[in-house]
Amino acid sequence: MAKMAASMVAESGEDVFRKMFKFYKRRDPPPDLREVTDFSSRAASGGKIVPVKLDPAAVSDEEAACVGLQPIRDWRAFGLQGYPGFIFISNPFLRGSQAFWVRQCLKTYPQKPNVCNLDMHMSPSDTQDIWARSVQALRTPASVKRQPKSLLERLRWVTLGYHYNWDTKTYCAKSFTPFPADLHMLSERITAACGFPGFNSEAAILNYYRSDSSLGIHVDESELDHSRPLLSLSFGQSSIFLLGGPHRRDPPTAMFMHSGDVMLMSGPSRLLYHAVPRILPAPPQRAALLEELSCASGLQTGSVLEPVSQEDWDVCSRYIQSSRVNMTVRQVLGSGQSFPKEPMSALQTGDEGRMVGCHDDGNSGKRKRTCSDPVGTVET
Repeated sequence: MAKMAASMVAESGEDVFRKMFKFYKRRDPPPDLREVTDFSSRAASGGKIVPVKLDPAAVSDEEAACVGLQPIRDWRAFGLQGYPGFIFISNPFLRGSQAFWVRQCLKTYPQKPNVCNLDMHMSPSDTQDIWARSVQALRTPASVKRQPKSLLERLRWVTLGYHYNWDTKTYCAKSFTPFPADLHMLSERITAACGFPGFNSEAAILNYYRSDSSLGIHVDESELDHSRPLLSLSFGQSSIFLLGGPHRRDPPTAMFMHSGDVMLMSGPSRLLYHAVPRILPAPPQRAALLEELSCASGLQTGSVLEPVSQEDWDVCSRYIQSSRVNMTVRQVLGSGQSFPKEPMSALQTGDEGRMVGCHDDGNSGKRKRTCSDPVGTVET
């Protein structure tokens, strides 16, 4: 990775992050992935991977199992040299538990009163139950020609809790719906194990990636309290994640994110540039784990997890065979903080209903005040 970055820095023109983004996004010819760090095998790291010690006493085995997590002592957690505060946890989920979280992302979290990209150009009645309006199309065999994409396949983002305003790049007290209790419990237990007890899940952005999707270069800095970590959870197909530095000119490190992987960005790493240039097929072993379903008898007493019916999973499985879902959970306000009193302007939409004002503008060295960009295929 250092060799690639050095060669790009030597060239004139665009900044190195943009060059690496385009390199990994490239379709023809496809990019060489040998320098991409893979935490699942600890390969292609150039010696940068370091083990991270978590706190098993922060979360009991029973508390972990209640949200579908392995005992903390069994987690494989790593950091990267040069990125203090960055923690990568290689699939800490119990076998069969990912299916519940995939179903929540596809069936439950897009429900009203939560907000999604489809609300920007469709009536509320048309987006009332995205799942119900999509299941018939997704149950149609791939060999059978069917109607245009279902609503679920057109979903690009969903916001929970404090709803991010893509135009003003802010949150406000008036734009809020109750944060899902199950996702808060999962987030609180992961962050506690990583040394951040008392994490308050106040907002989340769910990004839905198709095989040709990407996420532009950005920094998550719209939250009022940057002392609390940014938590990221991925399910479905794999991706390449680029983690850069505090400036656009800083060369990024490329890494794989597979289904079930968790990242935490805190401290000096909380405000680093990052992006997702490419979605990739999941490795066979990860794909097999994702297809396993938990049975009711195997669930912990007091668990937030529920059995996923085969009928529901048939739809979820069809969707994630070519898609990826990522959840980023954040605490917006610190202790004693409140939102500014300035009124929040109305949401704006651009072409095809996409929220505007959030993609990187190409001004090298200029930090954009932005949260996670809407997923799309826009070149950055």
